[in-house]
Amino acid sequence: DMFFIFSSSFLMLFYTKVLGISGAVVGTLFLTARIVDAFTDIGMGRLIDTLKPSKDGRFRVWIKRVAPFAVISGILLFLNVAQDWPMNMRIVYIFVTYIFWGSFCYTAINIPYGSMASVISDNPDHRSSLSIFRSVGASLASIFISFFVPLFVYTTDANGAQIVLGDRFTIIAIAFGVIAFVLYQFCYHFSIERVQLPDTSEQPKESFGIQVKNIIKGLTTNRALVGIIVAAIFLLLAQLLVGTMNAYLYADYFQNYRALAIAGVAGAAGVLVLAPFSNKIASRFGKKESGTVALLWSATIYTILFFMGTSNVWLFLVLASLGNLGMNYFNIIIWAFITDIIDYQEIRTGKREDGTVYAVYSFARKLGQALAGGLGGFALSAIGYVSAASTQNQDVLDKIYGVASGIPAIAYLLVALSLFFIYPLGKKQVRENTAILAERRKQQA
Repeated sequence: DMFFIFSSSFLMLFYTKVLGISGAVVGTLFLTARIVDAFTDIGMGRLIDTLKPSKDGRFRVWIKRVAPFAVISGILLFLNVAQDWPMNMRIVYIFVTYIFWGSFCYTAINIPYGSMASVISDNPDHRSSLSIFRSVGASLASIFISFFVPLFVYTTDANGAQIVLGDRFTIIAIAFGVIAFVLYQFCYHFSIERVQLPDTSEQPKESFGIQVKNIIKGLTTNRALVGIIVAAIFLLLAQLLVGTMNAYLYADYFQNYRALAIAGVAGAAGVLVLAPFSNKIASRFGKKESGTVALLWSATIYTILFFMGTSNVWLFLVLASLGNLGMNYFNIIIWAFITDIIDYQEIRTGKREDGTVYAVYSFARKLGQALAGGLGGFALSAIGYVSAASTQNQDVLDKIYGVASGIPAIAYLLVALSLFFIYPLGKKQVRENTAILAERRKQQA
């Protein structure tokens, strides 16, 4: 997550304040990239599910293959020299590098990585643990990024205004690239695919049209997948919009970029605090049940913040951190939802489609990411935010606060409602599905 969190939190800042590109153009970029993702995500999922597994496994081999490209493309996102180019060249640059990184390189390493959880273990509690550790890893990256990046890229000019230093984004990207490459190698060498799936590469191939028809039919009628997709879109909309808008909220509205660093650390620290208890909570009450309650808590706190309209940065930070605990808990266990859905899909269709199911979910997350980036970019333009300006008028600042608190309140409520009314896999159903598949595997053996 070195590049994912870095880009999610600071790429729009780099585009608007360093390159001077309008928020509307950036929003258009994010939405365009998601159209491309509709093809690359599903394509990568089908590639994993249909190709003959290598001697290194079906999933983890892709981490080794794609890691160099993921790292190089991540560095290319933050080239400070681009600020000296003509505006049309800058726009071409951000479209080419962002789509290359997100739609191709990130997709090619993230789809197999996310799908791999289902073959590391078939035990629901183990899968919840995997989800927790994945979230812990992301939180460690987030703490590092959220605390050090603002302190490194922000400075104060002679007039006391908060400004960013473009060359430092490039330095950070290179450093993160080295770290990311080492961690990719560690993940590859120390992961084990224990659950052996049937090799479908030699089976008769259906025509492309029939494959597409069957995939669409199988996935769109999967109520669990539909429910988690709807939840994911609203979750990412809130989570990433908060990450994007916080850079403007703390630096422009509160005039305190150091509080931005503390806010980032507090959010990630919340995950680390919850992690030791999350598996026990999910196991006792169920993932669906406990996740719904947690998200209602987050929606309530952000609603209070919206109507409070405080100018006290520390009061806002404390309440936002408390509100994020519910969202953090759901983020910790969400990856275990996907393995449950993969099992549910196999029971319904008789086919094991780990890569395809995860790819569809990944695309939904990217759609939520794009909507967050697009909404953030369009909102900045709509409220009158001036890119590359050192100060904004008070009306613009107040609207930044409203977006940063109001949208998450609505989005978290919609996530909770999606889980409660659409997603069908409660605690009892998950246990029953695990038993059904265990019996099938026993008979096949």
